[in-house]
Amino acid sequence: MTYAQSVQSLFKPFTFGKITLSSRIVMAPMTRQFSPDGVPGSDVADYYRRRAENGVGLIVTEGTVVQHPDASNQGNVPHLYGEAALGGWANVVTAVHEAGGRIIPQIWHMGARGHVGDYSESDIASIVQSFAQSALEAKRLGFDGIELHGAHGYLIDQFFWEKTNPRTDSYGGDMVARTRFAVEIIEACRRAVGPEFPIVLRFSQWKATDYTAKLAESPAELEKFLAPLVDAGVDMFHCSTRRFWEPEFEGSDLNLAGWTKKLTGKPTITVGSVGLDGDFTSLFTEGKGANHAKIDGLIERLEREEFDLVAVGRALLVDPAWASKIRDGRTAELIPFTSEAVKTLY
Repeated sequence: MTYAQSVQSLFKPFTFGKITLSSRIVMAPMTRQFSPDGVPGSDVADYYRRRAENGVGLIVTEGTVVQHPDASNQGNVPHLYGEAALGGWANVVTAVHEAGGRIIPQIWHMGARGHVGDYSESDIASIVQSFAQSALEAKRLGFDGIELHGAHGYLIDQFFWEKTNPRTDSYGGDMVARTRFAVEIIEACRRAVGPEFPIVLRFSQWKATDYTAKLAESPAELEKFLAPLVDAGVDMFHCSTRRFWEPEFEGSDLNLAGWTKKLTGKPTITVGSVGLDGDFTSLFTEGKGANHAKIDGLIERLEREEFDLVAVGRALLVDPAWASKIRDGRTAELIPFTSEAVKTLY
């Protein structure tokens, strides 16, 4: 098999709802803090456009925060509310679409200042509405869908995880009860955007504070966790892992995206150190970077339809043309991930 034939599965179109992606490659959301006062400028539009014109089928933006006092403590994280920020995102959408790409915003609330038990039911209702309002704005601006950030220990995930959700009311308790907050957000967003606008949910087992954490210890528990989210209206799951090649449960080679697709029948996105020769968490140790890695195993899994789309993070962060170089066999031109390279190619 030639190189061109071996990578072809990454560049087959994928139809998702009423949109068609030109490739199976997704740009993973990566926070950059390049939007002063929450407003994305022309540099942000150029940043995403460069990836779209180089073969990325779907861009998931960096986390965009909702309008709530606790949503972010970082001044340069982009907002998905307010006239100035929404105007900036409109320009981003136009730039990506003109380059032939598709783009969805990741809608984010970074988390409770204390813990989720501090929020009253009226606080929760306000946050739910803020997600729905941002979803509605995303549709109005011409985005191709939305992604809700329910991973890595941020607010939605704080409700999911028993160690950060001590509530004894209907928003806490067993695994299904702890999905109620997310369910209400999904349902509110669905009402805001209508039945055909895609809703993606990103979730993870691991947390930024605990890489060994598990929401679900077995496929049966994972199925129980996912069912209410599907019923609420999730169209696709973005399954965040540290290393895509690692099995999620004993007795099967399936990763988290593979199990999620098998249990729900919904399309899934896999992610986790794709294209790097080391897992991403090691990249932040002093002086350490990563070279590109072969993607044969990834392609084999994609061809087996274990998952549908492949999210690429740091390899795309450092190299806007990563996808086109992979497509065209220009692997010798791939740029290794280093902090200095990132600074020059944002």
